[in-house]
Amino acid sequence: MTIQINNTPTETSAATLQALAIELNLPEKGVAVAVNNTMIPRTDWESHTLEEGAQVVIIKAACGG
Repeated sequence: MTIQINNTPTETSAATLQALAIELNLPEKGVAVAVNNTMIPRTDWESHTLEEGAQVVIIKAACGG
């Protein structure tokens, strides 16, 4: 299916947000994800299903000063 990740069309076979995180090799910590403008807690990633055309925003924490 095709979804939008940070405004980029992306093909994925992931059925859940957890599967997408694994597919994208997202780190265990320091990442926030919103689907269709709703933040999804990491505890819900395994049960949150993705649908064709979903708008996914991935935010990675950055350190600096």
